[in-house]
Amino acid sequence: MKQSPKRTVTSKQVRRNQRVFGRSLLVLFTFALVLFIGRFSYIAIGKNVQDVNLSSQAKKLYTANRTLKAQRGTIYDASNQPIAEDTSTYSLYAVLDKSQRTVAGKPMYVTNKIKTARVLSKYLPISQKRALAYLTPSNSKAFQVEFGAAGQNVSLTTKQKIDRAHLTGLTFVQRQARLYPNGVFASHLIGNVTSTAKGQLVGTMGIEGADNDLLKGNDGFKKVSQDNNGYQIPGANQEAKKPRNGDNVYTTLDSRLQTLLETQMTSLQNKTHAKTMNAVLMNAKTGAIVAATQRPTFNPQTGEGLNSVWRNTLIQDAYEPGSTMKVFTMAASIDSGHYNGNATYQSGRYEIGGRTVPDWNPGGWGTITYNKGFALSSNVAMAHLEQQMGAATWKKYIKRFKFLRPTNFGLPGEQGGSIAFNHTIEQANTAFGQGIQVTAIQMMQGLSAIGNNGKMLKPYLVRKVVDPNTGKVVKAYRPQVVGHPISAATAKSVRGHMEDVVYKKYGIGSDYKIKGIRIAAKTGTAQVSDGKSGYLNGDNSYLYSVAGMAPAKHPKYIMYMTMKQPTLPGTETPTQLMADVFKPVMKRALQEDTSSGADQASDKMLSYVNRSVSGSKSDLVSKGYKVTVIGDGNRVLKQSPISGQVLMSHQRVILMTSGTPKMPNLTGWSASDVLRLGKMLGLNVSTKGNGFVTKQSITVGKQVSQSDKLTVHLK
Repeated sequence: MKQSPKRTVTSKQVRRNQRVFGRSLLVLFTFALVLFIGRFSYIAIGKNVQDVNLSSQAKKLYTANRTLKAQRGTIYDASNQPIAEDTSTYSLYAVLDKSQRTVAGKPMYVTNKIKTARVLSKYLPISQKRALAYLTPSNSKAFQVEFGAAGQNVSLTTKQKIDRAHLTGLTFVQRQARLYPNGVFASHLIGNVTSTAKGQLVGTMGIEGADNDLLKGNDGFKKVSQDNNGYQIPGANQEAKKPRNGDNVYTTLDSRLQTLLETQMTSLQNKTHAKTMNAVLMNAKTGAIVAATQRPTFNPQTGEGLNSVWRNTLIQDAYEPGSTMKVFTMAASIDSGHYNGNATYQSGRYEIGGRTVPDWNPGGWGTITYNKGFALSSNVAMAHLEQQMGAATWKKYIKRFKFLRPTNFGLPGEQGGSIAFNHTIEQANTAFGQGIQVTAIQMMQGLSAIGNNGKMLKPYLVRKVVDPNTGKVVKAYRPQVVGHPISAATAKSVRGHMEDVVYKKYGIGSDYKIKGIRIAAKTGTAQVSDGKSGYLNGDNSYLYSVAGMAPAKHPKYIMYMTMKQPTLPGTETPTQLMADVFKPVMKRALQEDTSSGADQASDKMLSYVNRSVSGSKSDLVSKGYKVTVIGDGNRVLKQSPISGQVLMSHQRVILMTSGTPKMPNLTGWSASDVLRLGKMLGLNVSTKGNGFVTKQSITVGKQVSQSDKLTVHLK
């Protein structure tokens, strides 16, 4: 049967349409393929897409940039022991979200809250109940929790102890931190640091702030090529820059004298609750600050007390010094040739320009000599001396002693002081320390001329700055003579009059006598300004002070103290209270007779590791060092100080051996010695107070382990 013509025509059209469609599809596919190959070739050759370099992007994707942290410089004392140094601390948080698991399905959240709370309470300053409260928040959907202050600044030793408990869900975040092993220790002079959002430490006051650019160093970096899994690609090019560690700063502070001064000042503050107090001990021959502190103060390690006073009152508080200024009035009168000590005057009151200058004893002592008037701290005597030499001459000596201008001590915010000197009564008032404002560091500089036979020295705190990367001294500070305001004969004469204050039967400074040591001193009492044009009233509205030096004939040390607006206990006078600080510190300084202005001649620690205990101990004791042996082994495994460190005279050396470590008798140990022991034994150490150990929480002879917490009380 034949097909119809209509059907034949339709089949031909279909086949023709199929051929056309197929050819069109082939052309379209070929065009797309050519376009794709062209684009791919363009990218492969040019490596750019929309002005983005793909090669560069790939490198970024598979390159890890790591910051290599620079170590902040260490601040050392006069015997090269660290006062402030870098360390690492950790912040702790706990994950509570039960969906957090490893790839293998193991939990990454806290699975046993009671055990976790118990362990944390054992090693952190937090109770088990409080820790458990953090772990069971009211918001049941909380992803993670922190533990307040208890979970901050966790030491590496404490972290390791918690890690050994194998708790799930606890995470530690490492942070760069600063260690101040001595706690309250010239805190406003040394300063402290804060941490930026990026974890960098920045100095905020004292040396930490003033020398921040030297101490901070420069971070390095390392660029590493890695694969998709984050592993380093062998043989790949690496780019790196080593960090430059910060410079080390070496101070003039004597740790033993500083610790003693802190202890005595704390005791005085507890008795008097003075508004502010200052105490400075300086080497008379060099100007080196051996010890200095203030109250209120703070603990840079814990931050306790930091909000009490941010000012460094040693250089930032200008005040009317009162009768200690009479030392300089006497010096000016003698040096200008106007002084006649045996001449007499009527004490009690003196009329000048229609105004009255009163003595602290309103009735006076009758007609007395100027020599006696100085020993009695007579205002009238000083007003007479100012009138005799003339205001112009007196003002010239004020400038010679460099009052009214900063000493350029090296710390920020130093004040220059001021003076009211337009009227006759104002000029007379300055002769006994009113109407003129000074700083404690200015007084130290002026007193150096009295103690150093007319040669005035600039006080200084930093001995040198050393680049730890090269060992080279970046800056060096040595004794600097800043003037000769008076002659040597005048200085000796003034010291003689200061001795009268202490040793004459009518002198008012007998409380400062030290058996076997001749003291030259001048006490002072000044009304505190009300900030307007007058003075505060009442028993507790005075600033008491003392300036002393010893030995009087050839001073080695100068000490100056102020006590502003104390609440006096009634059983002791201000001079007796301040003498309780002055005498033990000055006596200890003269006994040790340290030379803090320059590097001390001392031995460097040898390596005793792997040597016999008996031989090591015998060698160290023969050199005058105190030796404590931990353990009952025959050979030394660890030592502190480590090999190469500079040893102080009579320093304690700790030798660790094998065997069972037992707690030694810590009575009389310094805080730094206890901290060194704790570091060697892995103990969690807590100190309370300042000074030397009087009580310890772990009994002598008890076996100790790294899970133990040691608390010592210092006094």
